[in-house]
Amino acid sequence: MARKTTNTFGTDEILLILCKSVTKVLTGATGSSVKYSPVVQRINKTSLKPDIGCFVLFDGVFSGIVIMNFSAASAMELYGTYMRHMGMPEEEIANLHTSDEVGNTLGELTNQIVGEFTAAIEHELYISVNQSQPKMLAINREVALSINANLDNPQARKVAFQTEGHNTFFIEMAMDKTTFVQREDFDKGKRPDADTIMEEEHNRSNQAKS
Repeated sequence: MARKTTNTFGTDEILLILCKSVTKVLTGATGSSVKYSPVVQRINKTSLKPDIGCFVLFDGVFSGIVIMNFSAASAMELYGTYMRHMGMPEEEIANLHTSDEVGNTLGELTNQIVGEFTAAIEHELYISVNQSQPKMLAINREVALSINANLDNPQARKVAFQTEGHNTFFIEMAMDKTTFVQREDFDKGKRPDADTIMEEEHNRSNQAKS
């Protein structure tokens, strides 16, 4: 018989899973350190901000939106370290954050992050989450675009991340106010590691391009 427990998971616990997924995937993909701030900012709404923004919508057991906002410097560092880590010759690496290669690479990395996050959610909470394809936009410095995720009772959070080169990018997440209460223990089993998820996403991306 399963042992009774009273663990609870809410917005902040889900945000922590997301933060760990971001650092795990980006550290592994770039071979460099990516850390998140222990301070969480409560915000009124999420928005895309300069210089590159990416958003993903979630639905299913819970609904929400995740936005990643990169400065040009953080985008170029993550893109460059990832490409060098993959063995790309220096002369073939783009040098402008507005290049399609930069946006495509960050989109691929976001896909890997989403894959790690949804796998972690399923592993930790035993629930499935559906997500849209990440959308990347290069944004003018004077423009901030708000994304409506059609949430009834949204809670929004913002967390700062820092690359090894001390460049900053941000994660913003909004989801309906929800609390998951774990009443019984369950067998979490073993889930794929980040390397397996990244390889699957990389192969899927290559197939889509061919």
